[in-house]
Amino acid sequence: MSNRVLLCGYDTETTGLEPGDHRFVEVYAGLWDLHTRKLVFEFNQRIDPQRAISADAQRIHKISASDLVGCPTWDTVGPALAKVLIKADAMVIHNAEFDMKFTRHELSRIGLTTPERPITDTMMSTWATPDGKKPTLGELAFAMGVPYDPEKAHAADYDVKVMMACLFAAIDEGYIDIAKIEGSIAPLAQAA
Repeated sequence: MSNRVLLCGYDTETTGLEPGDHRFVEVYAGLWDLHTRKLVFEFNQRIDPQRAISADAQRIHKISASDLVGCPTWDTVGPALAKVLIKADAMVIHNAEFDMKFTRHELSRIGLTTPERPITDTMMSTWATPDGKKPTLGELAFAMGVPYDPEKAHAADYDVKVMMACLFAAIDEGYIDIAKIEGSIAPLAQAA
C-alpha cells in the first residue's frame, strides 16, 4: 500500500463523569501507521482543569491537583490536540462514547469542532470475554495475551499503548477485520 493510514489511539482522564461540569486532567493521542504498526507521533499532556478532581476519579487515575500545578489549561491544550486529531484517518478508543462526548464538549467550549473520524471502540470486543460482556481494558489485554499492569493502568498513554497492542493482536487473530477499518476511511481518503 502506498498511502499511509494513520490510526489515532486516544484516551482521556477527567475530573469526573459529566462533561460540562467536569474537565480533562490528561489527554493522549498517538498516531500509528496501520500497516507498519509503528507509532509515528504522540501527544501526551496533563492539564490544569481549573476545578477540583472528584475523589472517585482520583482513585481511578491517581492524578491529584498537586500533580497538575504548572500544567497548561485547556485553552492551550485543546487547539494542539485538535491539530493531532485532524491528522488521523480513523480513531481507536476504549469506551469511545465517554471519551468522545467529553472531547466534543471540551473542544466546542473553546470554539473548536471535533474532527469526525470513523471509530473502532475496543470496548465493544465482546468476543474477548467468556460471558460476552464489554471487556475492561485489562480483560481485553488478558484475552489477547498483551501484558497489562494494573499499577500503570489509567495513565492515558499507558492505556492507549495497551489498547493498540490489543487491536493489532485482534487483527492478527481475525477478531477485527483490517479491511473494515480501511473501508471505513475510504470515503475520507477520497475526499481529501
